[in-house]
Amino acid sequence: MEFQTRVTELLGIQYPIIQGGLAHLAYAELASAVSEAGGLGQITAMSLESPEALKLEIQKAKEKTDKPIGVNFAIGQHGRPFEHMMEAALEAGVNIMSVTGGNPAPFFKRLENTDVKTLVLVAAKRQAQKAESLGADAVMVVGHEGGGHLGRDDVGTMVLVPRVVDAVKIPVIASGGIGDGRGWMAAHALGAEGIEMGTRFIATAECVHASKAYKDALLASSETDTTIIKRTIGAPARVLTGSWVDQILALEEKGVGYEGLKDFISGQANCRFIYDGDAENGFGWAGQVAGLIQDVPSVAKLFERMVKEAIAIRNNWNFK
Repeated sequence: MEFQTRVTELLGIQYPIIQGGLAHLAYAELASAVSEAGGLGQITAMSLESPEALKLEIQKAKEKTDKPIGVNFAIGQHGRPFEHMMEAALEAGVNIMSVTGGNPAPFFKRLENTDVKTLVLVAAKRQAQKAESLGADAVMVVGHEGGGHLGRDDVGTMVLVPRVVDAVKIPVIASGGIGDGRGWMAAHALGAEGIEMGTRFIATAECVHASKAYKDALLASSETDTTIIKRTIGAPARVLTGSWVDQILALEEKGVGYEGLKDFISGQANCRFIYDGDAENGFGWAGQVAGLIQDVPSVAKLFERMVKEAIAIRNNWNFK
C-alpha cells in the first residue's frame, strides 16, 4: 500500500514520517536509522560544538545510509549565532533543512538561490502563514500535547492542524501527541500530509545518546506525567515531571525571570538527565505521547509496526 503525499515527493522519502530535532540526541545513529527505515532522519546542528563537528556527524550519517538526511536548526537559543552551522551543512551537501524557534527570516535569506528544501516548525496559524510567505516548502505544526518547546496558545493538535491546513497552500506536517499508526492516520484525516515525532524516537534502540534512565522514565510515564515549564518567560515547553522540574516551577511562581531560571533550564541541566540519568539535578523533554510508549524497539521495528497499523486503519475506513 502506497503512502505517497506531497511530503514524500518533496523530501524523496518512502513514508511521510519525520524525526524531530531532539536537542542533544539527534545525531548520526538515530537520523540514519530513521532515514534508512523510510522516513526523514535529522541531525540537530545547534547541539554540536562547531561546524567541523556538524560536518563529521553528517558524514557519519551518510556512511550509514544513502537516503535523504535533514539538518535541524534551533535558532531561538538566546541569540546564539547559527549561520556558520548552516554554512557547514551546505558544504556537506545537505539539501533538506528545518528550523525551529526564533525569526526564520535570516534562515531563508541564506538559502535563496539554493535547492535546499525547507521545513519550519510552527505552533500557530499565523506562524504557518508567515513561514509560507518567507518561502517554506512545508510547515510542521506542533500541538499542545508535544514535547519540548510549544506555542503560547495551548491549542491541541486535533484543532491546530486543520486550522493550519485551511490557512496555507504548502504541505502541513502534524506534530504533537503522535507515536503510532493511529496518530499517523489521524493526522491524515485532519488534512496533514505527514507527521513529525520526537518523544517516540527517543525510546528507540538507535537513540544511543539517551540514557537508560531517560528511556525507562518514558516507559513508566502516563499521559499525565508531563508538565509545562518556562511559561513565565514566554517560552512554554513540556517536560517529564520530577523534583528538578518542581524547583523550576517554584522559581517561576516567585517570578525570578530568565536570569533566575537559566541554570535550571540550561542545556547542561537537560544533559545531566538525558545523558547521565541524574533526575535530581536535571530534566528531560517529553510529550504527552509518553503515555503510549510501552517499549524501546529498533527504529525499523517501530516503522514496521506503524505501517501495519496504518494499513489496518485504512482498510477499516472502507466501512459502509
